[in-house]
Amino acid sequence: MNTADLGLPVDVPSTALFTDRYEFTMLQAALRGGTAGRRSVFEVFTRRLPEGRRYGVLAGTGRVLDAVENFRFDSGILGFLSDQRIVDETTLNWLADYRFSGDIHGYPEGEVYFPGSPLMRVEGTFGEAVLLETVILSILNHDSAVAAAASRMAVAAGGRPLIEMGARRTHELGAVAAARAAYVGGFSTTSDLAAGFRYNIPTVGTSAHAFTLLHDSERDAFTAQVAALGSGTTLLVDTYDVAEAVRTAVEIAGPELGAVRIDSGDLLLLAHRVRQQLDDLGAHQTKIVVTSDLDEYAIASLAAAPVDAYGVGTQLVTGSGHPTCSMVYKLVARAASDDPAAPLVPVAKKSMGGKTSVGGRKWAARRLDAQGVAEAEVVGSGPVPPELADRQLQVELVRGGRVVAREPLDAARDRHTAARAGLPLSATQLSRGEPVLPTEYATEPATYA
Repeated sequence: MNTADLGLPVDVPSTALFTDRYEFTMLQAALRGGTAGRRSVFEVFTRRLPEGRRYGVLAGTGRVLDAVENFRFDSGILGFLSDQRIVDETTLNWLADYRFSGDIHGYPEGEVYFPGSPLMRVEGTFGEAVLLETVILSILNHDSAVAAAASRMAVAAGGRPLIEMGARRTHELGAVAAARAAYVGGFSTTSDLAAGFRYNIPTVGTSAHAFTLLHDSERDAFTAQVAALGSGTTLLVDTYDVAEAVRTAVEIAGPELGAVRIDSGDLLLLAHRVRQQLDDLGAHQTKIVVTSDLDEYAIASLAAAPVDAYGVGTQLVTGSGHPTCSMVYKLVARAASDDPAAPLVPVAKKSMGGKTSVGGRKWAARRLDAQGVAEAEVVGSGPVPPELADRQLQVELVRGGRVVAREPLDAARDRHTAARAGLPLSATQLSRGEPVLPTEYATEPATYA
């Protein structure tokens, strides 16, 4: 069947098939073997940051909570699993009643992280928790990559507003998630209306070159736009001749013209020339917005230019060269037996090639130096040292299957700004480097099979 015939809504009714098949085959085998109900602890972490990056940014936590709540198996999904012979009848019956009833702890959204940081801890039965691997990773890997790129761009912008405008450069649903993650990372607005509708992110947008080309002259186009949107609008001035367009724009809109946008050419040179021209014409308050395949390096190169805002698309929604964070979801502890009161046993993968994992149910804290600046990410699986008790990073997200940590998106955005400000100054350098904080283990890590 053509998927277009399904009439699927933009907001999917269930996240239950955002999974890899092996999650279901593991569940079936565990049910058959009697271990599906064994208490288990899975953790999300990354073994390394993308090459050259100094810190990571956690984004997507709120979307994970939505995904866990919507992880349900209706008759259509169960019918698909049955028709495709993916699982047996016993497993289908188990899935029909699926509701995650465990606990989830993790770094709050917007927090920074480093290699080995236990970003999310999922505790429940093996059967419940193993099914969530792919949906959790797909959300966190994508959103955190975009947020990290956004954070670097926000640093480069030095407080000037950033506009997310990458919807046409990625999947339509990915565009909404990317706009959300960019907002967490420091962007001010988005051009994507679905993101504005769903997450209450401020939206902006005026016109493209097509609007100018539609008219017999640039003057006609500007006149029509100002008549419809007011003199505070933003006029696109690089369709033909920039200097002539700026003169025409101020003549039509007056000195109250809101902004002009430059989308091509030598942005540094043009920004200086346009600023001088606007000032000469008396449009001292008219702002200059630049777009055109910007990334954090291009934004930094314009730091000395009279630019008031930046619009970023392709490089932002693709993580500015790093579209994933390589996060993994690993079993780190499981009960010694099926007894609910059985103690947890640390487990860890032992592998060649740097793919080892660290066993044990872990906590994390950020140690500060005498000046209050972060100096280390401390991870442990035993008691938390008293001096780090009030520096712990993980918070409760889900308790007994119920979400307990919903928050406005602005809270995550503000948290990121504060977390980044608490790092050593070198964290904001755009040059390639090692993680700005080392990850220290308070207890000897268990790396046995």
